[in-house]
Amino acid sequence: MAAAILKDLAGDRVYVASAGARPGEPDPFAIAVMKEIGIDMSAHVPVSLAGVHDTSFDLIVALAPEARDKALELAEGYAVDVVYWPTPDPTLATGAREQVLDAYRAIRDGLFAEIKTRFGLSGVQGV
Repeated sequence: MAAAILKDLAGDRVYVASAGARPGEPDPFAIAVMKEIGIDMSAHVPVSLAGVHDTSFDLIVALAPEARDKALELAEGYAVDVVYWPTPDPTLATGAREQVLDAYRAIRDGLFAEIKTRFGLSGVQGV
């Protein structure tokens, strides 16, 4: 969600790529809550940091401890900053569909606010 939000807010002003600790499958809940704010993630397929061959990044933002550790390994020896934004894992949410969606919305909205603040995108419309 974070990469999709930054891409939406910054457009082509920055290069954004998404990778995690492990590859995965598209997350229908993430897709649904992003669609609510007009961002289409339906074509996104999660890939792992291990599969990233382009190491020309200036910044890697990790959202989970495992991703942070892998990002630090990847960045070793390169001039790249790694920052860690501790973010709860919405896939662990339980309950009815609406409760799970609320957990995803909370993460989405928190990431949206953090991205706007950290990247100076406060004038951009959104959540």
